Amino acid sequence: MTKISALMRATAVAAVIGAAGFYSTVPSISAETTVEVGGAPMYPSKNIIENAVNSKDHTTLVAAVKAAGLVETLSGAGPFTVFAPTNDAFAKLPAGTVDTLLKPENKDQFTKILTCHVVAADAMSDAIKKMVADDGGAHKVKTVGGCEFTVKADGDKITIEDEMGNTANVTIADVKQSNGVIHVIDAVLLPKA
Repeated sequence: MTKISALMRATAVAAVIGAAGFYSTVPSISAETTVEVGGAPMYPSKNIIENAVNSKDHTTLVAAVKAAGLVETLSGAGPFTVFAPTNDAFAKLPAGTVDTLLKPENKDQFTKILTCHVVAADAMSDAIKKMVADDGGAHKVKTVGGCEFTVKADGDKITIEDEMGNTANVTIADVKQSNGVIHVIDAVLLPKA
C-alpha cells in the first residue's frame, strides 16, 4: 500500500468516526417525548401545522386552517396556544355549517372562528389552572381573533365557555409544539353572532 492510499484510508476512517460522533449528538425525533393525538405522535420539535396534519382526528381543522389561509401564521414562531377542536367537535355544529364556512365568500367569518381558538401565548395546563385559581375560579381569555372566553378548572378538568355560552372540554392537554402548545377540545368555540 502506498503512503497516499494509506493516508486516504486513514482520512476516510477519521471522517466516518467524526461523522458518527456528530450524528450521535444530534437529538433524534424518535427520542423525543411525544403525546399521541389522532393516532399520530406529536413531536415537540415540530410546529403546530407539521403535527396537526398527522392527526386523523383533526382533518376538518386542518382543512379549515388551509381554507382560511392560516397555515403560514400557525407555522410561525409564535408562541401560540391552540384549542384544537376534533372532527367530532365540528360534526356537532348544525348540518352544513362547515361546508358553508369553507366557501370562499365566508373566509372572513371562518377565519374569525378559527382565530378565536388561538391565544398568543404558550399556556400549559398548569399555568391555565393557576390563572383560574388566581381569578377565583374563572379566568377571561382574549384570543387572537378578538373573542373573550372564560376558562374554568376543576381538578385536572379544564373547560372553556365561548361567547355564545357553549362549553368545550379539554380532552388532551399539553401537546407541546416547537411554537407553542395544543390542547385538544371536544367542541368548536364560537364568537358572539
